[in-house]
Amino acid sequence: MKYNIKLGAPEKSRTPCIVTGVFEEGILSPTAKKLDKASGGYINKVIKRGDLKGEKNESLLLHDIEGISATRILLVGLGSKSAFKESEFSEAIEFFVRKLKAMRLRSALVCIVEVAKFKRTISWKGQKLVESTENCLYEFQNLKERTKRKNSYLKSVDVLASKEEMNSLSEGIKKGLALSMGVKKAKDLGNLPGNICTPQYLANQAKELAKKYKAISTKIMEEKEIETLGMGAFMSVTKGSDQPGKFIIISYKGSTAKGPVHAVVGKGITFDTGGISLKPGAGMQEMIWDMCGAAAAFGTVLAAAESKLPINLVVVLAAAENMPSGSASRPGDIVKSMSGQTVEILNTDAEGRLVLCDALTYVERFKPETVIDVATLTGACVVALGSHASAMYSNDNELAKDLTKSGENSLDRVWQMPLWKEYQSQINSRFADMANIGGREAGSITAACFLSRFAEKYRWAHLDVAGTAFNGSGSKKGATGRPVPLLFDYLSNIASSE
Repeated sequence: MKYNIKLGAPEKSRTPCIVTGVFEEGILSPTAKKLDKASGGYINKVIKRGDLKGEKNESLLLHDIEGISATRILLVGLGSKSAFKESEFSEAIEFFVRKLKAMRLRSALVCIVEVAKFKRTISWKGQKLVESTENCLYEFQNLKERTKRKNSYLKSVDVLASKEEMNSLSEGIKKGLALSMGVKKAKDLGNLPGNICTPQYLANQAKELAKKYKAISTKIMEEKEIETLGMGAFMSVTKGSDQPGKFIIISYKGSTAKGPVHAVVGKGITFDTGGISLKPGAGMQEMIWDMCGAAAAFGTVLAAAESKLPINLVVVLAAAENMPSGSASRPGDIVKSMSGQTVEILNTDAEGRLVLCDALTYVERFKPETVIDVATLTGACVVALGSHASAMYSNDNELAKDLTKSGENSLDRVWQMPLWKEYQSQINSRFADMANIGGREAGSITAACFLSRFAEKYRWAHLDVAGTAFNGSGSKKGATGRPVPLLFDYLSNIASSE
């Protein structure tokens, strides 16, 4: 998709379609007012006779209007002007993009930035325009050999702006394109089935990433080396599968060699049967998305490299399958983690925290300034927060505040959950240093408590994205790419301050 910034009078633009907005109070956007004047009051006439009320998810397509050079005008309802904020801006973009898709137009002049009067920079609005457009256009058709891809979708979007807005808008568009590449990659990886997206596949993708970007280097650790390092928790998960586990380290050097390092750790369970603690068959197909944490971490480093963020970033993907077999871990087994702490495995379906705990210990060697792990970790998180916000836990208040701020800025929100010491007793074990589950109560919290015992040497946050990283059914079925927007915003803020 190409995005071009256009100056001048919209009524004189020779384009297949102009997209502009109308508020439900009958208030026309600045572009709509210009078009109305050029058409001799035709737009207002249409509004007054009730053909368009200006409500959200409402539109009206007008053809061949006298005085207007464009072939069509798409009037889009924006809802109440006083309530038109950031989320409504994003929703309006996705709404009219769906309309343009249905019309099978190749290009359009979009006049939407002008109506966003809330307190955000022009750069933010440009970035969100691109991000929302790309999100709406995304389709996962990689494996549909018998279905011809529809080539009639948008190929270019022209964005109306003033001369004063051009530089800032251009900057936002570039950031939006870089972010959208990372989000798309996270979605693609997440949506691939387990027979294709294996730990080896993720490793190969990491190698390809290093070939594309000079600032990126990749190291793949095989099971022999993983075992030699003492990662008994990781090995307890992968040993039940015929697919060898991989420990994937992606290093992005966008700053000086002596600059601080930040780390993102992703849970990469490429398929999760639950192991010996076997999941119910119904819904198990959703476990292709149990590697969305790793997919998001991968997408984040891609976006950072594409936008050339001046930051040093280490991404670790703990990739394994969780399968039942004669060699699989049993409930009651006790294993030793890389940290030396022992874990009593009471439920083999609580495997994500087992691969993550060794990854959290491993990243200590980079002396990171901050560490964020991302995981589709618990169903309890979905019960608590649904699909709107990711759960966040942290041992550092400033880090938590920064992530919360980035969540609000990116519209990829998080909600801080308690990590109080009172919950730690639930994972105590009589036979090991800890158990890998803490009972029915506060399941997402006790999972975070488990991870916190391996993250005491640095500033750390845990994102449980079980409810936000994918949609399991319906028309929106598939990976969402979250929390790539959150992480990209967070890292961008760090890059600008260091």
